[in-house]
Amino acid sequence: MYARAVAAVTTALLGTAALLVPGSDAKAGSPATVTHAPAGAVTARPLVIGHRGASAQAPENTLAAIDRAARLGVSWVENDVQRTRDGELVVIHDDSLVRTTNVKDVFPHRAPWKVKDFTAAEIARLDAGSWFAPRFAGTRVPTLTQYMRRVEHNHQKLLLEIKNPELYPGIEQQILKVLGDEGWLDRQHLAGRLIVQSFGADSLRIVHGLAPAVRTAFLGAPHVADLPAYAGFSDGINPSHGSVSRGYVAAVHSVAGPHGRPLAVFAWTVDDADTARQVARYGVDGVISDKPDVVRTALRTTAPQTP
Repeated sequence: MYARAVAAVTTALLGTAALLVPGSDAKAGSPATVTHAPAGAVTARPLVIGHRGASAQAPENTLAAIDRAARLGVSWVENDVQRTRDGELVVIHDDSLVRTTNVKDVFPHRAPWKVKDFTAAEIARLDAGSWFAPRFAGTRVPTLTQYMRRVEHNHQKLLLEIKNPELYPGIEQQILKVLGDEGWLDRQHLAGRLIVQSFGADSLRIVHGLAPAVRTAFLGAPHVADLPAYAGFSDGINPSHGSVSRGYVAAVHSVAGPHGRPLAVFAWTVDDADTARQVARYGVDGVISDKPDVVRTALRTTAPQTP
């Protein structure tokens, strides 16, 4: 049911991408908020990104979580995007609705309760907050459109993850269509407010091919020898904090991405001060955290380190 829509979106996006390719006067897609110092120099403190919003203080991937991040003064938030049975894009991490909603109570005979097996209207009926705390009862799973509008209202920046792209053929085009419809493919947003990430290298290749000005990041820690291949379609490498080292970060920074800048490194998921300081000493460009306030405080009290 998505074939005609995907074809139309692809045509439109190819036209948009042609206007936004790197090298324009506005330098669309260049990572304005991420800088890399030369070897031996003092580096800036890394960005702090709220993982699924401020997810230690509000239900993950909900509007409440990004509102909480905004109140904490956290400008960057991360989310996860999947697709419903009838083609709506929704913001939720798991491919199952069980962990973060009351789906088993509302639809007891619909096991295994996968996102892709429910319509957007059915998912909109679910309580996505009570599991976290009683005061969040009635919180809903947001659509991507609803989420983008709240991020824009909050003047926030977005690290958008395409979740399980192998389950949703054509999801890349659909996401880009929503981003375009919401005004997020203009030069201002692309220059410093949007990064698309995924564990799926093929998914990122599709995004880069359709809209080359959009910054992308691969989730994982590819072998150093493979980094030039990833640099053909990805602007960053985002590994788990346990797989980060000073040498690995330096190796990533030594490779230029598709926009001519060194590949960035955002480490996840860092929720304590000691780990935050450690990865900062390694030279990462960003730290993704369920507790962005804790990490931000830790990094503010730690002077930038030399490699």
